Amino acid sequence: MQKAVTELELPGVPTYRKGKVRETFDLGDRLLMVATDRVSTFDIVLPVGIPARGIILTQFSRFWFEKLADIVQSHLITTSLDGLPPHIRPYTHLLENRSMIIRKAERIDIECVVRGYISGSAWASYQENGTFCGHVFPSGLRESDKLPEPIFTPTTKAESGHDIPITIDEMKDRIGSDLTEQLSSTSIRLYETAEQYSRERGILLADTKFEFGFIKGELSLIDEVFTPDSSRFWDAELYEPGKSQPSFDKQILRDWLIQSGWNREPPAPRIPDSVAVKTARRYYEVFRRLTGETLNIDLE
Repeated sequence: MQKAVTELELPGVPTYRKGKVRETFDLGDRLLMVATDRVSTFDIVLPVGIPARGIILTQFSRFWFEKLADIVQSHLITTSLDGLPPHIRPYTHLLENRSMIIRKAERIDIECVVRGYISGSAWASYQENGTFCGHVFPSGLRESDKLPEPIFTPTTKAESGHDIPITIDEMKDRIGSDLTEQLSSTSIRLYETAEQYSRERGILLADTKFEFGFIKGELSLIDEVFTPDSSRFWDAELYEPGKSQPSFDKQILRDWLIQSGWNREPPAPRIPDSVAVKTARRYYEVFRRLTGETLNIDLE
């Protein structure tokens, strides 16, 4: 089993942004975004990473950015490291397959969430009052039911902690009606395209979230797209409305942490290697099923 990469430093290269998972470095007119194998749950980064997670996330986003390019441009320039500046090339062995060279963008501080099935926070809100983010749902829905049509449910973009759901009108107050409509329609189109593609391969795309920004004045998809971190994927063969569905994400990890009795306060307990590997395999399974690709990683 390969070792998880949780810390990454590039001496002499300025750090642009450090996130829970990704390290972004400033290359001047471009950025180098590197996905580590760090993992967070309950908003806390765990002391042990998930082997190859950063590679899977990067290659997932690369696949979707390329596939969806006819709908909206993205910040992706290349995943090839051939054009790295000379002083960074000695670190290529750390960066390979988990890095993207990207364009700089002016981020729009809204999370664009699209839901095709009712689950998670939307299901909780529906049980209370039949609505979510200003949407009124049909009566009689069961948990995990497919919605009559996908809905757009934006949230704030928080640097730490939880994003907060907002209504379309609140979004308009923040960024204007025209941009709200552009983000909503683009997000729905992206979701519908990926949902159909996934369903044809036996995977249900329950919901997802996007981040957008402007690159030279043009709306662009940024960060990550349709990964197990940003999307809820379900196995179509196991789908059974009326209850929570097993997802292709870090649920295995969350379940272990809950069963361990952890109080969700730092420091988080050290997860066993067996749990880390099972989580990685779950990510890799949905990657292979959706992309048809294999990666040079060791999860044995």
